[in-house]
Amino acid sequence: MVERGPVAIRDRVLHLPGQQTQVEAEFGRGHSLFPSRGRKMAPTHVLRCCQRGLAWIPVIFIALVVCWSYYAYVVELCIFTITSIGEQIVYLIFFHLSFIMFVWSYWKTIFTKPANPSKEFCLPKAEKERYEKEERPESQQEILWRAATSLPLYTRTGAGAIRYCDRCQVIKPDRCHHCSACDMCVLKMDHHCPWVNNCVGFSNYKFFILFLAYSLLYCLFIAATVLQYFIKFWTLCRRKSAENCPKNELPDTHAKFHVLFLFFVAAMFCISILSLFSYHLWLVGKNRSTIEAFRAPVFRTGSDKNGFSLGFRKNIAQVFGDQKKYWLLPVFTSQGDGLTFPTRLVNVDAEQATVTLHPEPNKSSADVPVSPLSESQNRLLSNEQHANNTGDHLANNTLKSAESETITISMESES
Repeated sequence: MVERGPVAIRDRVLHLPGQQTQVEAEFGRGHSLFPSRGRKMAPTHVLRCCQRGLAWIPVIFIALVVCWSYYAYVVELCIFTITSIGEQIVYLIFFHLSFIMFVWSYWKTIFTKPANPSKEFCLPKAEKERYEKEERPESQQEILWRAATSLPLYTRTGAGAIRYCDRCQVIKPDRCHHCSACDMCVLKMDHHCPWVNNCVGFSNYKFFILFLAYSLLYCLFIAATVLQYFIKFWTLCRRKSAENCPKNELPDTHAKFHVLFLFFVAAMFCISILSLFSYHLWLVGKNRSTIEAFRAPVFRTGSDKNGFSLGFRKNIAQVFGDQKKYWLLPVFTSQGDGLTFPTRLVNVDAEQATVTLHPEPNKSSADVPVSPLSESQNRLLSNEQHANNTGDHLANNTLKSAESETITISMESES
């Protein structure tokens, strides 16, 4: 008796080559021999689609509030409530300027794709297979250290290891982190913002700052111009004498409800946005991300919260660029490529390894002038240290050296 069914067909596929045509004939092309796997994948795919759809709810809410505020201000306030033509024109001009810049920066923040690590930070195929087969963390780190010798990496994990993302299977560049919501590694990741349904990082951090600035300006302008009409609608004249009663020519229509609610909403958003905007301005001045503000980056010499700070002016230029005429426009002008960042040399503790700047043979140490190193010299010195430290790390796995280095460095003062 010939055995039939999925089990028999599966055995013929696994042990008898050339039987795939018969399987396709009996079950159809693309039929799964393991239908349970397909049933498990379907709910996961549906759940992921539902999560992506629900993530747009905060953005839709903000969009509806903005659309309503436009109608309430332009139609209900400027057209139906304000009687002065000159006041209407002035209000409408400044309102539309702030509205356009706010919507433009918000749009760029939402739809600018986060920047990801380049291919050079991916392990070669052979090294990747070796890494996946290795079970010991020490051996895996050896593979990562060899691959990192040619990469511009200056930060480490808290344990001093190479930062590697098992999910994306890439060596993380400096200031790069994995976003669980976006399920990707993001260059210079700051945070994942649900109000824009996007990850704020190197590619759109300037847009996010401008979004906060113009949304604050938008709410302040609405609150300031609506205040007088809010008071007129809120208060009632109780004096009987018409001569002593202030003139109130506002129509008693449903416009007053829009005006009252518009002031409350604008004032509420002003308070919340002001605190967030002030915090991010402080981060820009210090050249830190939100992640680095709570967890200082770890360099070869130890953790340092000011390791990427180059001074106030240079820190501002890192985000907004060198040309000031583009600072207020939501166009990309940030410096660098998001993969490498200039660092400044800092004085380290006596217990930590330091770098010695040796004088020339014909000069004594007293004759050598002490002056701050330029940014290019600092970066060159960092490159040399990186190569030397990588080689030392690989050698120390077989032989531990008892020698310690003595370091004398000069720090570029932060303006």
